[in-house]
Amino acid sequence: MVEDGREHKVAIVTGAARGIGLATARWFLQRQWRVAIIDKDAPALNAARDQLEWEAPGRAIALPCDVSNPVQVEAMVAMVDTEWERIDALVNNAGVAVFKPLVQTSFEEWRHVMATNLDGAFLCSQAVVPVMRKRGGAIVNIASISGLRASTLRVAYGTSKAALIHFTRQQAVELAGLGIRSNAIAPGPVETAMAKQVHTPEIRADYHAAVPLARYGSEEEIANGIGFLCSPEASYITGQVLAVDGGFDAAGVGLPTLRRDFGGV
Repeated sequence: MVEDGREHKVAIVTGAARGIGLATARWFLQRQWRVAIIDKDAPALNAARDQLEWEAPGRAIALPCDVSNPVQVEAMVAMVDTEWERIDALVNNAGVAVFKPLVQTSFEEWRHVMATNLDGAFLCSQAVVPVMRKRGGAIVNIASISGLRASTLRVAYGTSKAALIHFTRQQAVELAGLGIRSNAIAPGPVETAMAKQVHTPEIRADYHAAVPLARYGSEEEIANGIGFLCSPEASYITGQVLAVDGGFDAAGVGLPTLRRDFGGV
C-alpha cells in the first residue's frame, strides 16, 4: 500500500487483544506499518483497537477470528487482502495453555491446546501464502521456552510449542522459494497480565533464580525480537528459533547457587 508517497507494509498479528500480541502491533505501528489485530475475544479486541486508533489513527483494523476455525481464518485473510491488497508479515501469536500433569490432562484439553497453538498457526500460514508470495514476506511463530525444554505441568502446552518449532523449520524450507521467511520466537517468563495472576511469589522467585538475567522479560522486549525477524534487517535469517528468555535456555542446569557464588568470577 502506498500513501503520501510512502509504501506501508501490512502485518497480521493473532492473539493481539492484549499482551505480547498487542505490544507487537504497537511495534509495527510505530514503524508506519498497517496492522490487522486478530483475536477471538471480540470485546477485548475492540478495546485494543480503540487504543491503537488513538495512537495511530487509521492504520489498524480489528478482525474477530478463532484461528482454529478454517472458515474464519480464510475470511479474515481475505478481508485483510481486500482492505490493503498485501500482507508482508504474519505473527502467529494466538495461544492457550492448560497446566496439568499428563495423567490429569483430558483429551479435550489436549485438543483445545493443539487446535489453537498448532492448528491455528498452520491455518493462518497456509491462508496468507497466496497473498504474501506476491512480494515476499515473513512469518514469525510464537513458540515458548517450554518448546525447547520440558517442565512440570506442560505436557500439552510444551508439546504444542515444540511442534510449532518444527513447523517453523518446515515452513522455512518449503516457502523460501516463494520469498517467504519463517522463524520462531521462544519467550521465557514474560511480565504479562496472565503471569501476574497465576505466578505465585514462590514461582516468581524460582524464575528469578533460574534465569541468568534474574528477571522476567517485558512484552515490549518480546515484540522487539518479533519485529526484527519481520524486518529487512533479518533478510537472510530463516528457519531459526530465537529464545528471548534472559539466558534461561542457555543456562541448562544453571544451579542458582553456583551462579550466585561464582557468577562474577
